[in-house]
Amino acid sequence: MIPVKSFSVSIFILKPNSNADRTEVLLLRRTGYLAGLWCQVAGGVEAGEKAWETAKREVFEETGIALSEIWSADYLEQFYEVDKECITLVPVFVSTVPEDTEVTLNDEHDAYKWVSIKEANKMLGFDGQRKALAAIKAEFIDREPNHYLKIEMRNT
Repeated sequence: MIPVKSFSVSIFILKPNSNADRTEVLLLRRTGYLAGLWCQVAGGVEAGEKAWETAKREVFEETGIALSEIWSADYLEQFYEVDKECITLVPVFVSTVPEDTEVTLNDEHDAYKWVSIKEANKMLGFDGQRKALAAIKAEFIDREPNHYLKIEMRNT
């Protein structure tokens, strides 16, 4: 039997680009584990944290961005992890930030880019990431998101 576990989260950060009349997504280039791969913000859940709290914390730690809103993307990334001998389910979140948002990377990444959804699809290294981004595009860019997906953030 292969166990199914969920011990990390993923969050895509979106922002408007009025010059290009499009929505862009933030991608980070990893150092260390998976070095060189472009990805969204992701990280492990700490003891006592809710998944959305992890997403908020990881975004701040990895980018310096203090989120004012978080939405459930209503999507789970799923993949098999050889080293852990398990199937991992990762809840995906989404947030939108102002166009002038500044990014300050920590040492987990050595570069960042705000890119179009089309460009992001070319840069993301895993099919699960591209599927998550497609779900976000369909539910948060192409249409008004369901208000029930917005998470009521309380002080953490």
